[in-house]
Amino acid sequence: MTIDGNTELIAHIGYPTHAFKAPMIYNPWFEQSGVNAVVVPMGCRPADYPDFLRTLFRLSNIRGALITMPHKVATLGLLDAVSPTAAIAGACNAVRLGANGTLQGDMFDGEGFVRGLLRKGCVLKGARVLVVGCGGVGSAISASMAAAGVASISLFDARDAAQAALAARLLQHYPALQVATGSNDPAGHGVVVNATPMGMNAGDPMPMDVSRIAPDSFVGEVVMKSEMTAFLQAAEARGCRFQIGLDMLFEQIPAYLEYFGLPGATPEQLRAVATLQS
Repeated sequence: MTIDGNTELIAHIGYPTHAFKAPMIYNPWFEQSGVNAVVVPMGCRPADYPDFLRTLFRLSNIRGALITMPHKVATLGLLDAVSPTAAIAGACNAVRLGANGTLQGDMFDGEGFVRGLLRKGCVLKGARVLVVGCGGVGSAISASMAAAGVASISLFDARDAAQAALAARLLQHYPALQVATGSNDPAGHGVVVNATPMGMNAGDPMPMDVSRIAPDSFVGEVVMKSEMTAFLQAAEARGCRFQIGLDMLFEQIPAYLEYFGLPGATPEQLRAVATLQS
């Protein structure tokens, strides 16, 4: 990849940066498709982040920013405008310049998750959904599920306040949506989502009782450390269709590219050029 005076920057901001995967997907794609842009990892500690974000967007060749942990939630309070999805999620993972130098934000974790399910033939219109984990990614998935027309969402989080707050935000934007909280029982749900970190490490407990998942349910995972987490292996053994965590990443990148006004790509094209390490 040649970087020159016309190269546009997409900042990938988080801390620490050693696990960042986006540069290994975007940059090979930009090189292959002739887009003169580059994703640059930028490690920024939380105390420095508010000043850094504003300063970053004073650069004349900044196209946008990808925001990751631990800054997704803090970003909301630093922007001039956010999408309804980001407002419901209570977090933001994409920032761009709007008119008159304003900063706009959106959240694409849920968009990527939903796009992946739909492309796999999962019917979301009218579905009953369980989302276990009401942090940033679980909130984003819930928001995008609501936008996709599901009939009901059951929310569960070990923190009562988190699930209650997400339920309130969902109902504020989707008053006809049926929302329940307090149970991670997957029985009776056509779509079941693990939006917790459970599965990152060997020996982690299951996010729910997998034996209660119906074999015709569609199961989704957000953990990306390994493709087939113990949770997905158990769901597959029950005969469930499923989506791995990395699918959410590859499916959301086309939405990011559109948001930043860059040429598009399909998830298949992105996978073909990605240089992710196993």
